[in-house]
Amino acid sequence: MVSVLFSLSLFRLGLWAAGLIWILGFFKLIRLLLRRQMLARAMDSFPGPPTHWLFGHAHEIQRTGSLDRVVSWAHQFPYAHPLWLGPFLGFLNIYEPDYAKAVYSRGDPKAADMYDFFLQWIGKGLLVLQGPKWYQHRKLLTPGFHYDVLKPYVAVFANSTHTMLDKWEEKAREDKSFDIFCDVGHMALDSLMKCTFGKGDGGLGHRGCSYYSAISEFTLLMQQRTESFQYHNDFIYWLTPHGRRFLRACQAAHDHTDQIIRERKAALQDEKEQQKIQSQRHLNFLDILLGAQDENGIKLSDADLRAEVDTFMFEGHDTTTSGICWFLYCMALHPEHQHCCREEVCEILGDRDSFQWYDLGKMTYLTMCIKESFRLYLPVPQVYRQLSKPVNFVDGRSLPAGSLISLHIYALHRNSAVWPDPEVFDPLRFSPENVATRHPFAFMPFSAGPRNCIGQQFAMNEMKVVTALCLLRFEFALDPLRPPIKMPQLILRSKNGIHLRLKSLRPGSGK
Repeated sequence: MVSVLFSLSLFRLGLWAAGLIWILGFFKLIRLLLRRQMLARAMDSFPGPPTHWLFGHAHEIQRTGSLDRVVSWAHQFPYAHPLWLGPFLGFLNIYEPDYAKAVYSRGDPKAADMYDFFLQWIGKGLLVLQGPKWYQHRKLLTPGFHYDVLKPYVAVFANSTHTMLDKWEEKAREDKSFDIFCDVGHMALDSLMKCTFGKGDGGLGHRGCSYYSAISEFTLLMQQRTESFQYHNDFIYWLTPHGRRFLRACQAAHDHTDQIIRERKAALQDEKEQQKIQSQRHLNFLDILLGAQDENGIKLSDADLRAEVDTFMFEGHDTTTSGICWFLYCMALHPEHQHCCREEVCEILGDRDSFQWYDLGKMTYLTMCIKESFRLYLPVPQVYRQLSKPVNFVDGRSLPAGSLISLHIYALHRNSAVWPDPEVFDPLRFSPENVATRHPFAFMPFSAGPRNCIGQQFAMNEMKVVTALCLLRFEFALDPLRPPIKMPQLILRSKNGIHLRLKSLRPGSGK
């Protein structure tokens, strides 16, 4: 009798639970439908490509060649068009300078619908923060990117690059192409470890390789999640194999960061280490964060510290890797520009064996080529905002507060109304006279406005040092059998790698 009553109680409890779940699901669906209606009504005045009733444009942008598909849409729908990722998430996709200025000259927050996916990974760092806390963190971190702090990094970049180039000497002797992406990624991580923590990772041992693998896993899973509406719900996502892989990668990355922060904090307890730091004119990024405090004497919490370190490690590693690899591809594709860059850096270096800080400002043609490679193959093809107040566009159309914006920088940089012959690699687009007459929001490799990339000078300096040293050591050529296939994966990658042939320029190399 007792067991029967217990079974009935469990059955009733199950019915109550099922009913509650159904009611909550129903209200969630109503909420999503109302939000879809609001987003769709806001974009009524913007025609766009046809959408699937369930997937929106997700299937189109998941296909190979999706970036160029958006460029074709940009030709068809000037200024902007709706972009739906599933049935409930709709953005106004913009790719015109005046439209970009209308939104990105303001301080609107990042779109939580997209950037909240980062929270489990990098926490609430500068990338996703908004409001007063974003301003506080930006102010605390700015000293870490001062020119005086960046100057010593030139030698750090050079040291890590030489290690990579020595490995490439061996590969070049095999006289066949190889994928440069992984090697550049390890080099960029090693440089960043030294700049962030004051030391490298011993040539990227097991710990560094695990971290590199975790970052690669993150970018793949994050791109898949943003493009798959069924993964947008956290509860559902964490139950899937993809979600569990993401959590494992998070744990690996956090263990890596936590261990380094613990080691540094322990080292700072030593009096000799404290005296050493006090005697140094320049500190590494972690030491700056550990000592940073606002006007009220409040320091970053442990959670904030890890979030900012993880954010800097992601943004300063993967994006730079992408930029360097695609630049070297452009040099292989255009040997005449490769030759001009090499002549310039040879003349700057003279009979010296290393670059100095003051050399970077002299690399004018190399800088123009870097910017042109950024235009065509920028590391971050797309960024998102949510409007905190209404916006009026130059053509009279407008969007209300709460609307979502996708700035498709890849399409902006190929906008033929701004860039004549946009597919042509022409570094002279960035000559002083051409830059002076161009819209200030036509070229946005580091975003723009108050929420632009805080580390853009760091990234440009590393790009100059690394690419100059690469061009001094090797001649780069294409592998015609393995052209890269562009693939957005948070950053711009190649689906099949970037395979180049290298010819050593060292005397006695036998080439």
